[in-house]
Amino acid sequence: MSDPKPSILVVDDEQRSLESIERILGDRFDVFTANNTDDAMQILQEQWVQVLLCDQRMPDMTGVEFSEKVRDEYPDVIRMIISGYTEAGDIIDAVNKGGIYQYITKPWHPDELILKLDNAVKLFRLQRENEQLAVELKLKPDTIEQAMIEKRRVLKARYNWDQGIVRSPESPMNNVCDLIRNVAPFDVNVLLSGESGTGKELCARALHYNSLRQDKPFIAENCGALPDELLESELFGHKRGAFTSAVEDHVGLFERADGGTIFLDEIGETSAAFQVKLLRVLQEGEIRPVGSNQRRPISVRVIAATNRDLEEDVRQGKFRMDLFYRLATFEIAVPPLRERKQDIVPLAIAILNQTMEQLGKRVKGISDEALKCFEAYRWPGNVREMQNEIKRMLVLAKDDYLGSDLVTPQILHATPEESAADMELLTGIDGTLKERIEALEARILKETLMRHRWNKTQTALELGLSRVGLRNKMERYGLKRNGKVEKITEVA
Repeated sequence: MSDPKPSILVVDDEQRSLESIERILGDRFDVFTANNTDDAMQILQEQWVQVLLCDQRMPDMTGVEFSEKVRDEYPDVIRMIISGYTEAGDIIDAVNKGGIYQYITKPWHPDELILKLDNAVKLFRLQRENEQLAVELKLKPDTIEQAMIEKRRVLKARYNWDQGIVRSPESPMNNVCDLIRNVAPFDVNVLLSGESGTGKELCARALHYNSLRQDKPFIAENCGALPDELLESELFGHKRGAFTSAVEDHVGLFERADGGTIFLDEIGETSAAFQVKLLRVLQEGEIRPVGSNQRRPISVRVIAATNRDLEEDVRQGKFRMDLFYRLATFEIAVPPLRERKQDIVPLAIAILNQTMEQLGKRVKGISDEALKCFEAYRWPGNVREMQNEIKRMLVLAKDDYLGSDLVTPQILHATPEESAADMELLTGIDGTLKERIEALEARILKETLMRHRWNKTQTALELGLSRVGLRNKMERYGLKRNGKVEKITEVA
């Protein structure tokens, strides 16, 4: 069922003008018309009117006077005046006495009139929503507070070390989660180290939402993405006029995070000059916005992250030793995905479920062959690279499962699963030239078959073989598909 049209009341003593406006607005609005104020008041009593469009010069009273009367009796109605006269006094009276939203002069353009009425209707709806919210705030403070508590509970569960950090029972991440569990309740700074894409921000959120500061803000900033001047302003704030583009006061992220946690990603990319300013904030527990002489005390837990070896940077003089020890009260190293092979399948399933929700597209799961490709790959981009790969596969998918035919070449080249043995045979001292060449040929054959979903015609065409020749080679090397595609996860 379609929504009802917004209701407009047009008041004008000229019948032709009424008919013209009704004809123009009729398709978009539910239009009521009156050629005098008495009839207009009767309509207001009987109908639910959102916007009043009233002519200024009428015999019985002016549009401003009528609008003032309407404001007293029906204050929710948005009042607009339309007039061929543009005296400044009329406009001022309209605004001051009648509380007029718009003063429209004749001649008016139909599109412009419709646009202004659309805006008036939006204003009416916004007023009603604000009134309703105000009533709910008065009548249901406990309900609203409970809703906030529930939101915090959901966030905490999402970043809980047992639920938010996806891993297998034997995962190397178990040690990381144990460290998070132990350090989270204590108000100490933490340094997270690890390659890009390993999930350091996820660990930072887990630390926050399992700490005593969990009800306060969590603010994240990538320190490597901004030059010194902008980074200082973003973190510590600035006063109006502090620099050319500072047209108003700006509250920094440290102040916004007061009482909570601030996550400083890529901290190793900051300059020596900025490191001095950050050290002072951590030592003194107060900030000074750029361009201000006043210092403001703050209480913030700092979690920093880096993909660099900061201890080596300290030895080389690239990072301040005193700042390093301020940040690394407790240090947690997050392992790369290549050291978490047992986590690849549960991660892939979890990422697929998240991606399906994001894109609004659903499949039933991932094929065994695709997962074997994932397990054989080293994932230099870690979890972030896997997210991109699965998103790409889901966009391209035409079947119920994400198969190996959708896997990108650089990942597919890491297969088959016995590729490590093949490479050892190819590069080691054992094995004749013939044996090494045959191992390479078997690998190329299987990779091409997987990419074409074991379609022998397409595989033979790409490799310049006949179907008989391909079949003979497959029999020679024992290449065959391991049964049907197996479902890995079901989507409700």
